[in-house]
Amino acid sequence: MNLSSLLSEDRVDWHPDASSKKRALEVLSGLLSSAAPGLEPNDVFESLLARERLGATGLGRGVAIPHGRLAGVAQPSIAMIKLNTGVEFDAPDKQPVDLLFALIVPDESSEEHLEILSLLAEMLHEEQFLSQLRGLESRDALYSFIAGWHPDHP
Repeated sequence: MNLSSLLSEDRVDWHPDASSKKRALEVLSGLLSSAAPGLEPNDVFESLLARERLGATGLGRGVAIPHGRLAGVAQPSIAMIKLNTGVEFDAPDKQPVDLLFALIVPDESSEEHLEILSLLAEMLHEEQFLSQLRGLESRDALYSFIAGWHPDHP
């Protein structure tokens, strides 16, 4: 699986106005709702929020992967935001989060959901990748950089 097939440039935002975890989730929900006709931002937000209530999705090192399942979603989609200033996200290292990748999948897609989360975690585990990502200065550059990433394994 290639993450670039799940992400489009219109679901990447560079320095959106998000000064809290809630606002960051709202921005991501708006981006993800554009992935499917009839998908409402509030439904996406509620799905992401429900998952956050089970346990925070902050990974540490300024990264979070909010994710959820939702009826009415035909295929998995990813959205990404890069914040100017990190927000509190209950990460294990207590560091503010400035890089957020959100995932929404069909309600019945458990295995695919976990596979995509695993790929995202692999990508975001690379310190050099994170450093380069933080240095990018436009939405186009963010999208191209992420779309060009491929896992080390086949």
